[in-house]
Amino acid sequence: MTERGPAPGRRGIPTARNVDHVAYTVADLAEAVAFFVDVLGGDLVYREGPIRRDDDWMAERLDVHPRAVAEIAMIRLGPTCNVELFQYTAPGRRTDPPRNHDVGGHHLAIAVEDIDAAVAYLAAQPGVRILGGPETIEHGPIAGNRWTYLRTPIGITLELLAIPDGTLPYEKETAARRYAGEPGGWDSGH
Repeated sequence: MTERGPAPGRRGIPTARNVDHVAYTVADLAEAVAFFVDVLGGDLVYREGPIRRDDDWMAERLDVHPRAVAEIAMIRLGPTCNVELFQYTAPGRRTDPPRNHDVGGHHLAIAVEDIDAAVAYLAAQPGVRILGGPETIEHGPIAGNRWTYLRTPIGITLELLAIPDGTLPYEKETAARRYAGEPGGWDSGH
C-alpha cells in the first residue's frame, strides 16, 4: 500500500471527507437515547452491545478498563450530525460529568431559528435546566448571535444559538464559513 500525503496546497488529514460523528459517554444509555430521540428529535440509527473482551483490546483500542463492557447507540441529528452514545460498565467508572471549565468539558450546540421558542420547549422538559436564558452577543466576531446553555437530565450540556441572517463580523475577515443549516429546520432535510 502506498502512503499518500495531502494534495498540494492542502492541510490536514489526507483523504478526509467530513466529520462523521461526535461521541458522549452517558450513565444510562436508554435514558440518553430517549432524550436524543424524543426531546431533541433525532433518529436512532442503531444500537449495539453489550461488547466485552477477555483480553486487553478495550484498554488498547478505547483507553478504558480492560474488562469494561460497552453498549452503544448512534443517533442522527439533522442533516449533518451523528452522535454516538456509549454506556460503559467498568471498575472505577466516574459518573460526574466534567464541568465546562474542566479538561474534557464539552457541549453540543444546536442552531435554531427561534431561540425563545426552543428555550420554552426545552425548559418544559423534565430535568432540563436553562442556564440564564438567551443572551445576545454585542461585540466580537459573532456579534448578533443569541445563545444560551442548558443542562440536560443525561449530564450533557447543550447550547442553543440563533445566528442572525446576513453577515457576521468574522465573515469580513475570512472566506471560511460555518455551516448555516437547512431552511425550515433539520426535519426538512431527511
